[in-house]
Amino acid sequence: MKVEKNAPYNKGDVLTLTIEDIGIDGEGIGKIDGYTLFVKDAVIGDTVKASIMKAKKNYAYAHLDEVIRPSEYRVEPKCPIARQCGGCQTQSMSYERELEFKQNKVRSNIVRLGGFDEAFVDSVMEPIIGMEEPWRYRNKAQFPIGKDKNGKNIAGFYAGRTHSIIPVSDCLIGTEENKEILGIITGHMEKNNIQPYDEKTGKGLVRHVLIRKGFKSGQIMVCLVINYKGTDSHGKTSKNNAGEAEYIKNQKQLTERLSAVAGMTSISVSINTENTNVIMGYEIHTIWGTDTIRDTLCGLEFEISPLSFFQVNPVQCEKLYGQAIEYAGLTGKETVWDLYCGIGTITLSMAKAAGHVYGVEIIDAAIEDAKKNAVRNGLDNADFFCGKAEEVLPEFYEKQMKENKDAASLHPDVIVVDPPRKGCDEKCLETMLKMSPERIVYVSCDSATLARDLRILVDGGYEIKKVRPCDMFSHTVHVETVCLLSKLHEAKHHINVKVDMDELDLTSAEAKATYKEIEEWVQEHYGFHVTNLNIAQVKQKHGIIERENYNKPKSENSRQPGCPEEKVKAIEEALKFFQMI
Repeated sequence: MKVEKNAPYNKGDVLTLTIEDIGIDGEGIGKIDGYTLFVKDAVIGDTVKASIMKAKKNYAYAHLDEVIRPSEYRVEPKCPIARQCGGCQTQSMSYERELEFKQNKVRSNIVRLGGFDEAFVDSVMEPIIGMEEPWRYRNKAQFPIGKDKNGKNIAGFYAGRTHSIIPVSDCLIGTEENKEILGIITGHMEKNNIQPYDEKTGKGLVRHVLIRKGFKSGQIMVCLVINYKGTDSHGKTSKNNAGEAEYIKNQKQLTERLSAVAGMTSISVSINTENTNVIMGYEIHTIWGTDTIRDTLCGLEFEISPLSFFQVNPVQCEKLYGQAIEYAGLTGKETVWDLYCGIGTITLSMAKAAGHVYGVEIIDAAIEDAKKNAVRNGLDNADFFCGKAEEVLPEFYEKQMKENKDAASLHPDVIVVDPPRKGCDEKCLETMLKMSPERIVYVSCDSATLARDLRILVDGGYEIKKVRPCDMFSHTVHVETVCLLSKLHEAKHHINVKVDMDELDLTSAEAKATYKEIEEWVQEHYGFHVTNLNIAQVKQKHGIIERENYNKPKSENSRQPGCPEEKVKAIEEALKFFQMI
């Protein structure tokens, strides 16, 4: 067993401690004589007995052995396998405390990573939007299929950080119909000796089951992801006795049972024969019912296929988008650009209250869906473009100017962004600043990258007006945020002030440590070497933007090694020491 040099404790040591804080992944954090322990499933305020699983010089990961004195915030998880399953992280915490944790998480990231004053952040933050019912809120679930230790077919979820399936008969954040549907599928597999996919051997048929439900329409979709290779010698798809394509043995019996489930509208298969962690294949075949289901969101009707992106919590999504629309301050005359529009959910929601809206999205299929959704809902004041915002917008500008059209769309009233977890592309942020809208509405699924982007926008001439978190995923550590920024206008009056630069303190940029200083600090305190790439990767993780080409791969096909976990923690400690995070 490898023992960490100078670590005060070793693997297997059992310690008693009080949990004083919550980590970003929902783990409890406690200290003994300044030594930090991360204890999964512990709740702030608990006094616990924990055994060390991995010890480092300044911190350790520990297993929760016993709750000696429970916190006032501790509750009994409703799910019997909450600790084993990787889906929920905070079921042991009261929902009121969970909302407080999420509010504080957003606030802390904006202060710490964005570099904003605490008092100012407190003045613009509004209370988190919580759920009235924090259970049964997901309209979509993807269940891996496998075998238990007795060889029985099971459906469930992967345990945290593994590919071991934890059997789940009824996930309490999913719909009630899931249990019945999964029972029918695994029962059909047992009866017909249909094997689940084995990712080690590449054999077996059924990989995953995707289930979607329209909360307002009641329509249900089931898509079986299969490792299908059942073609004849001529390369043609296998047929049943009725001449229909058959991807699963006794397929008709399966569809008859599934179609009896109330609300069942579409049953399909997705062909995925690749050795990959990607769940869905791109080849979809409907084997019963329609190709899609429909549902309503924000008063708009959407058509949803197995590959469509659609918000998984429609109840809270309407509250989130409603807040975004309120922040946009629409009166019916505004020009709005949505730079990460997806299938047009936010874009079309705003089209009902704006003069004209433009959506930009890089994924072709999403843009086609957005255009269809506009037609379906009778909205003729929405235009959609496929591509990167930083490429689409300059081309649009040039065309507008050549045609001598009204340039209002070139300097829109509102820009809306709802980027992926990595935040806005740097060039996209530059484009937004060039477009100089009166208001920017930023919808974020990661408050760390939100904080980074807010700093860029504020430094570019905008002021944060309002910030409001929204709980979209109860019993997890994830939280959405909607933020309103307003353009700063030059004051009409000014005074000249002479400043002696020698009297000023160091700027934050001057106070930051160099790569060499970070490397030497880690070497001194941890006894190992870290590279510039390691440091850059950890900086990026915490929203510290590097120059565009810094440590960029030499070619598009190059792969960069990930930073080992122990080096991540060491570099993070160095960044804290130098007050960079």
